[in-house]
Amino acid sequence: MKELRTIFLKTNLQLQIVMGNLVREAVDAIVNPANNTLVHGGGVAAAIARAGGPRIDQESQKWVQENGPVPTGGIATTSGGDLEAKWVIHAVGPIWRAGDADEDRLLSQVIFNALSKANELQCISISLPAISSGIFGFPKDRCARIFMETVQSFAQTEPPPFIETIRLCNIDVTTSTIFFQESVRVFPDP
Repeated sequence: MKELRTIFLKTNLQLQIVMGNLVREAVDAIVNPANNTLVHGGGVAAAIARAGGPRIDQESQKWVQENGPVPTGGIATTSGGDLEAKWVIHAVGPIWRAGDADEDRLLSQVIFNALSKANELQCISISLPAISSGIFGFPKDRCARIFMETVQSFAQTEPPPFIETIRLCNIDVTTSTIFFQESVRVFPDP
């Protein structure tokens, strides 16, 4: 893991921009950018399912059987299986449709829902990738802006969040750089 930047949002809450492999994150929960059926067939979702072992797929299938497909903007939770993370929060972000299908609001909603669920699970740390910016086609710069705004909004919730560390973790240089640059714009050094 390469830590690019740490921002102190509150006394007990920090945001870290990191470049690395999400499945190797030593946090309480990681976020899986999932599809609504929780079939983890490609991209980050497949990497999480491979690293976490069959339990994640089994629990995902059971969740969908009991609750139906996860709506866009919604989340589902499974154990971390063989991962170091105790939880996997499966987040269904929007597919990019040229900005004409309420994508910004849906992306903000799914980020906030994932953070709120981690808070409810009393996670001290969580790591999220750039949800929707891969095969779902959401523009990376716009995605990064929405992430920063949503994390800032989450940090201001009352009562204060249980979470102490929010990590935005991406494996590629391009996405990591965009998230770093957007963090500097939204959270300039004092």
